[in-house]
Amino acid sequence: MLRTIFRKLILFCALALPVSMFSQTGTVKGFVYEQENGEPSSYTPVNLVGTTMGASTDDNGYFSISRIPPGIYTIRIIYLGFDTLTKQVEVKANQIVTEKLYVKKTATQLGSVEVTAEKRQAEGQVRIGITTLTPKQIERLPAIGGQADLAQYMQVVPGVIFTGDQGGQLYIRGGSPIMNKVLLDGMVLYNPFHSIGLFSVFDNDIIRNADIMTGGFNAEHGGRVSSVMDITTRDGNKQHFSGKVAASTFAAKAMFEGPLKKAKNPGDGGSSFLLNFKHSYLATSSKTLYTFVDSAGLPFTFTDLYGKVSLNAANGSKVNLFGFSFSDGVKYRGVSDLGWTNSGGGTSFVLAPSGSAVLIDGVFALSNYKIKLTERDLPERNSSINSFNAGLNFKYFVGDNEAKYGVDIVGVKTDFNYFNSTGLSLSQQKISTEIAGYLNYKIKVGKLVLDPGVRAHYYATPAIMSIEPRFGFKFNLSDPNETAKWPKVRVKGAVGQYSQNLIAAQSDRDVVNLFYGFLTAPEDIPSTFTEENGTKREVTDPIQRANHFIFGFEVDINKNLKGNLEGYLKDFRQVTNLNRDKQFDDSPEFASQPEEKKKDFVLESGKAYGADVLLQYEKNHTYIWVVYSLNFVNRWDGVREYNPIWDRRHNANLVISQAFGKFNSWKASARWNYGSGFPFTPTQGFYEELPFNNGIGQDIPTANGNLGVLYGDLNGKRLPDYHRLDLGVTKTWKFSDRSVLQVDLSVTNTYDRRNIFYFDRVTAQRKDQLPLLPSVGMSFTF
Repeated sequence: MLRTIFRKLILFCALALPVSMFSQTGTVKGFVYEQENGEPSSYTPVNLVGTTMGASTDDNGYFSISRIPPGIYTIRIIYLGFDTLTKQVEVKANQIVTEKLYVKKTATQLGSVEVTAEKRQAEGQVRIGITTLTPKQIERLPAIGGQADLAQYMQVVPGVIFTGDQGGQLYIRGGSPIMNKVLLDGMVLYNPFHSIGLFSVFDNDIIRNADIMTGGFNAEHGGRVSSVMDITTRDGNKQHFSGKVAASTFAAKAMFEGPLKKAKNPGDGGSSFLLNFKHSYLATSSKTLYTFVDSAGLPFTFTDLYGKVSLNAANGSKVNLFGFSFSDGVKYRGVSDLGWTNSGGGTSFVLAPSGSAVLIDGVFALSNYKIKLTERDLPERNSSINSFNAGLNFKYFVGDNEAKYGVDIVGVKTDFNYFNSTGLSLSQQKISTEIAGYLNYKIKVGKLVLDPGVRAHYYATPAIMSIEPRFGFKFNLSDPNETAKWPKVRVKGAVGQYSQNLIAAQSDRDVVNLFYGFLTAPEDIPSTFTEENGTKREVTDPIQRANHFIFGFEVDINKNLKGNLEGYLKDFRQVTNLNRDKQFDDSPEFASQPEEKKKDFVLESGKAYGADVLLQYEKNHTYIWVVYSLNFVNRWDGVREYNPIWDRRHNANLVISQAFGKFNSWKASARWNYGSGFPFTPTQGFYEELPFNNGIGQDIPTANGNLGVLYGDLNGKRLPDYHRLDLGVTKTWKFSDRSVLQVDLSVTNTYDRRNIFYFDRVTAQRKDQLPLLPSVGMSFTF
C-alpha cells in the first residue's frame, strides 16, 4: 500500500515537470562567486526586486529562477558580510538568461534588512535531521590542540554520540559507525576520524561546508541505514596566490592555493590549485610537554595530505581533480598497536549547458583503505577495502519546485582476517558491486513543501534489488511573507526505507575498540531468525535494512533565537554482526550443533528512538548553542535483548562563543559536554583455559593454560557518567586583508575530570580519557 502511494506521487511529479515547460515564461540561472578569491558563494539568496521570486545557491554557487513572466527585472543579492549586489536583466518568453555574479566582502554591517539563505532554506526545503556546518561555525568551539576541526564540532551536533577523546567513534541516532556514509567531494571514505578523537582527516581550511544528515535523508543518498556526512571542499584561490602555515603543541600544517591560469576578466574561465598537509607529532612532543599525563608520552600520530586542481569554463562549468593520502597510528603499551592508511583520488565535474536550465554533476573516484591491529599475545587482525564509486546527477528547477535524479555505482573488494574470543578464525575475500538510481521531486504549494522520492538499489553479489521509497514534508504554520511577526513555526516529518551491504568487523569485547575492518554482506549467516515473540522467520538475503520515522518542529522565536525539536525512530529490521558466541566450525562433524554456535555471523534486529532538542542564539558577535538528546538503543540477537555499547541515555552540550575587543580581535569560547554512562559487559570470573594442542593426548596435569575470562550479562552494567569542560581564547592581528596572525590558547578537560576510557580485565587497571590538557597554536595566513 505504501509503495503504491509513492509510485503515484512520483508519477504525478514526473508528469508535472514537462507540462510546466510549455508555459510562456523565462528563466534566469547562473552562478554566484566571491570576488576576492573566485570561490562559489554557497547558500546565497538571489531575488528579483519587487517580486516574491528568488532562489538560494547550492554548493557550487548555482541558482535557477524559473517561471518568470517576460519583462525587465533587477537581480538583487543581500547577504550578511557582503556588499549588496544588483543587476538588471531582461527576461523573454521561452528563453534562458545566464548570469555570473560576483559578491564583494564588506566590513559594513547590515541594518534592519537582512535576507538570509538560511531563512529561505528553512521555509522552502524539508531538510529534516540535517545540520549544515561551515568553517566559521567550527571555529566557534575551543580550538583543542590549537586547531579547529570538524571532529570537534560533530560532537555537539544533535543526535551524535561520541565515545571519548581516545579512540572515540561517532554514533548517530542509534547507528554504528559502519552505518554512517561519509562523502568527500562525492567520494566514499571509510574511516574519516583519527585515533585521537579530536581530529578528522578534513582540515578546516579546505572545507566549504558539511551536511550532517542524522536520518530520514532523501532518495539521493543510499547504501547506509543510519546517516550521511557529505563534505565539500573549497576550490583553490582563482585570483592570487595565498596560504596558511600553523603549528601547535599537537600538530603542524601548511596550506597553499592559487591560480594556475588566472582569468583576464571576471567571468572568464581559469584554473586553480589547493594543497593541504597536516602532521601530528604528539607522540614526540608529549614526552616533553605532557609528561604529567604519561611520562612515556601520548601514543597518537597521524599525517593527512590533500590536493585539488580546479579547471573552470566561462559558462560556470568546471572539472576538479583531487587526490589524498591519510594515515593514522596509535600504540597502547602492552595492550594494542593499531595503524591504518587511506589513499586515493578522483575527478568531479559540474556542467551548466548554456541552452538548458538543467545542472549536471558527477564524480568518479578510487580509494584504498588498510587497517591492522596487534593486541597483546594475540594473532594480528587486518582488513582492507579497495573501492571505486561513480555518480551522475541531474537537477532541474521549475519555479519553487526542484527535480533531481541520477545514478550511483559502487564497487568494493574486501580482504578480512579476524578471530573471535574463543580463538576461532574468520577470513573473507570478496568483490561486490552496487548500482542505484533515484528520483526526487520537491514540490512547494503555498505553505506546504513535499519531498517524495524513490531509490532503486541493486546489490549484484547477493543479486538483490531493494526498492526504497522516501517521503518528507514541511508545513509553515506561520506566513513566511509576514517578516515582522514572531514566532515562526514549522512542522516537518520524514519516513523512508534504507539498506546497506557493508558490515563492520568489530567485536564489542575488544579491550580497545579501535579496529574497524570491513566486509560485504556475508553468506555464512543463519537460515532462520528467531523474533522477540518466539516466531521463526526464514532469512532470504544478507542485506541489512532499516525504516526511519522522524517528526519535529522548527521555531524561530525571534530573528536571533531559534529552536528545533525532532523525535525519531529507526527500526533496524535486519542487522548483521560478527558471531561473538561461535564455538564450532561449520562442518559436517558439527551438523547437530545449532547455527548460532557455528556460523561466522549472526542476525539481529533492534530499535533506536529518542528526541533531540536544539536552541541556537546568535546576535552580533555572541553565539550560544544548547543541545540535549534523549536516546534509547536496543538489539535482539535471536536469544537475548541487550543494549549496544553506544546506548547513552542522556547527552547534553553547551557551546558559547563571544568576540570582543577592538575590531573584535579577541574571541573566548567554551564547550561543556555531559553524557550518561555507556553499557559494558562485567567480568564474572576467571579460569584456566587449556590449549589442548595435543588433542586427547594432552597431559592436563602438566599443561600451562592461558587466563580465560568468564563474562557476565552482555552489556549488563553501566560505566560512570562522562562530563568535560573545554575553554579557548583566540587573539587575531590583521596586518592587511591578506595577512593575518592568530594565536589560540585552549584547555581540554579544564577541571580534570577522570572519565574512564576502558578497564583492562586481565591486569585490573583502569585507563582514563585525556586529563586536563593545555595547548597553544599559532597560524599565519598570507
